[in-house]
Amino acid sequence: LAREPLPEDWREDSLRGLGGIAQRADALTRFLDAYARLARLPPPRRQATDLPALISRVAALENRVSVVVRSGPAVTLPLDADQVEQLLINLVRNAVDAVLTATGGDPGAASDESAVHLEWCKSSGDVEVRVVDCGPGLANSANLFVPFFTTKPRGSGIGLILCRQIAESHGGTVTLENRTDRSGCVARLRLPLD
Repeated sequence: LAREPLPEDWREDSLRGLGGIAQRADALTRFLDAYARLARLPPPRRQATDLPALISRVAALENRVSVVVRSGPAVTLPLDADQVEQLLINLVRNAVDAVLTATGGDPGAASDESAVHLEWCKSSGDVEVRVVDCGPGLANSANLFVPFFTTKPRGSGIGLILCRQIAESHGGTVTLENRTDRSGCVARLRLPLD
C-alpha cells in the first residue's frame, strides 16, 4: 500500500493478507479462551445427583442428530452435576460430529441405528456411562488427550482434556476406543459409586 504507483494486484494482496491476519487472530482467540477454561477448572462441589436424569438432560440438548438414551439402573452419585454434565455434553458433541462426518454432514441420513447412544450400567464399585456412535472411528488415538491437539477445523483441542480433568477430579476415568462390532467409537466414563 505504501508503493507508488500501486501494483495492479494490490487489492487482492491486501485482502488475502488481511484474511490471513483475521484467521490467525480467530485461532489465537480460541486458543486463549480454551486455555483459560482449562486452567480455571474449580474443584467439584459434590451433591447427590440422579444420573439418569442428568443423562436425559444432556441427550435433550443435542438437536443435530438423534441421541438415543438406553435406560439403565437407577443411580444417585455424589458429584458436581454441572461439571459432569459438561463432560457428557463434550462427549456427545464429539460423537454427533463423528456421525455427521460419516453421513457427509447430512443429519437426515442418521437413523436411530446410526445415531448416538447414551447408556450406563453399574459394576463392582462404579458406574460406567457409554457414549456410542457410528462414525468413522478413531484413526489415531495417540493424541486424543494431548492439550490443544484437534482434528476439527474449528476445534480448540481441550474438550477431551477437560473431560479427563473432570472425571479424575471425581475419582473416575474417561477412555475412548473403536467399536468392535462396526465402525464408530465408544467413549467410557467411569465414576465411583461413593
